[in-house]
Amino acid sequence: MDIRQLRYFIAIAEERKISAAAQRLHMSQPPLSQQLKAMEEELGTLLLERTGKLLELTESGKALYRYALQVTQLMEEAVTEVKEVGDGVKGSLNLGINTLSSVELPGLLHQFRSRYPHVTYKIQQNESSRLCELVKNRVLELAIIRLPLELDDFSVLHLQAEPFYFITSQQMPALGSAVALSDLQEIPLMLPSTEGLGVYYTIQMAFSAQHLKPNIIAECSDIPLLLQLVSSGFGSAIVPETVIAQLPGRGIRAFPITDDHLSGSMGLISLKGHHLSAAAQHFMELIQIRTTEK
Repeated sequence: MDIRQLRYFIAIAEERKISAAAQRLHMSQPPLSQQLKAMEEELGTLLLERTGKLLELTESGKALYRYALQVTQLMEEAVTEVKEVGDGVKGSLNLGINTLSSVELPGLLHQFRSRYPHVTYKIQQNESSRLCELVKNRVLELAIIRLPLELDDFSVLHLQAEPFYFITSQQMPALGSAVALSDLQEIPLMLPSTEGLGVYYTIQMAFSAQHLKPNIIAECSDIPLLLQLVSSGFGSAIVPETVIAQLPGRGIRAFPITDDHLSGSMGLISLKGHHLSAAAQHFMELIQIRTTEK
């Protein structure tokens, strides 16, 4: 017995005549009568009995009718939901975002939810290299990461670049309204990343391009802890602009770094050759629009 037969049975039960049911189903009477007989033979029981000119449900028929309504309704809901997921109206957006991301994720998600209110979210924050692994293993569909990284396995949508700032405790002497990397090479510095990651590489290469050797005393990818260390006077740091929003009330001063060599770029990655859900495709489209507008 299949969903088509259940729909036939519902029509017969509700119309109480084979002829009326056949007309409702846009089919001829003989095939419909054959389908009813096949169902009764399969179930081994009489489902309808004639009372005068009308058909009446037997007790077995009443039980089947209740379940047939539930099954066909569930099937219709399933088809509708699958189509909505396919269109990106429903479903889940599995997204990773870098610890030092400059992308305004709350604003993006508010805008996305206004368009697709029934989409749910799974969001992970991690280092860029780890996010690449999660995308490669299909735990995440998309990730916003810091460049540069080895990205041969990924499609990359390049996002905006951002400047870097030198931050130091208010207890330390001021260096002026802005600083150059050459002003910082003797100052004890902490990097907001660890070796092999995008921010670490970006900062080190900026110094190297000017034949400067920074005085690196620590690496700390935990930003709240890094800011505590800076505030205490343990050391100063070079951070992307996105971190500056976390400084008020911490006793930290920030100075823009003037060197053109030092800027951070971001990318939205997905796995090459892997089908993206409609929700992920719509999110990429939204980011592309916002990037174009800036």
